[in-house]
Amino acid sequence: MIKLSDYDYHLPKELIAKYPVEPRDACRLMVLNRKDKSIQHKIFRDIVDYVEEGDLLVLNDTKVIPARLKGKKETGAKIEIFLLRPYEENMWEVLIKNIKRLKEGQKVIITEDFQAELIEKYEDGKAKVKLIGENVNELIKKYGHIPLPPYIEREDEEKDKDYYQTVFAKKEGAVASPTAGLHFTKELLEKLEKKGVKKVFCTLHVGLGTFRPIQTEDITKHKMHEEFYQIPEETIKEIEKTKKKGKKVIAVGTTVVRTLETYAKTGKKEGFSNLFIYPPYEFKIVDALITNFHLPKSTLLLLVSAFAGKDFIFKAYNDAVEKKYRFFSYGDAMLIK
Repeated sequence: MIKLSDYDYHLPKELIAKYPVEPRDACRLMVLNRKDKSIQHKIFRDIVDYVEEGDLLVLNDTKVIPARLKGKKETGAKIEIFLLRPYEENMWEVLIKNIKRLKEGQKVIITEDFQAELIEKYEDGKAKVKLIGENVNELIKKYGHIPLPPYIEREDEEKDKDYYQTVFAKKEGAVASPTAGLHFTKELLEKLEKKGVKKVFCTLHVGLGTFRPIQTEDITKHKMHEEFYQIPEETIKEIEKTKKKGKKVIAVGTTVVRTLETYAKTGKKEGFSNLFIYPPYEFKIVDALITNFHLPKSTLLLLVSAFAGKDFIFKAYNDAVEKKYRFFSYGDAMLIK
């Protein structure tokens, strides 16, 4: 049995980043070499020195929607709705704080011109709601809040609309940011291009699958929530070309790893991924990974442990704590090559 408790580590609370470093590419970068087990400490923009002409960067171009809707019942009791994904027009799968206070058919008032009606409660804490209003997508943008992770422990601010979005975000649908991509500036991407590093995109709308905690001690019993993904034909062609030349496919973020490895497993360029990667795992496409530092006992920590080896990852995390790296979504980065 692979035990969840084996993937725990102590993190001092003050190392959880509440805001990103500015500019984006000025955060710290820990470079892990899987061959010789060496660890180097750099700045993110130094990544240019660790990639070669002909290497391929694969980025997730999903765009975060303002998924937190704050409302109240007619009685005045506060209710918060967290949008997960749309089923069909104006029907959404959601999480609802204080769902016990709501009965099916009841409405949550977000504003006078925007309400949510509870259609159905599901056993796993999720629910189905109907959003009511004139042009619902515009109302979400107007009244929704940026879905900062709870561990940031602050309300979202105006600048988070920019901070919590990658500079290449294009396709709306994520309810959490693909955070490894947050460190790239347009200038850094241009520098990499000048060096002969190509970039391509895929889409995985980051949702509950990525951030839902594992509740079982035996991790093999954890079920990943499905997330929509899409890989353009051009991306697949570039990956094949890169592999033929013996160059590296570099995944920017765990969401890209899961998207590419889902394709390797299923042959499908579009669909829903519930791929849960944990040690041991044989990676079929990804040669190097740019990622952030992840929560203890999370699916993301298991994925990077599968990629670099658990002992090496935990050594790196201990180093990071000692050297006061900044952790999680707005924190520092790691390159595993």
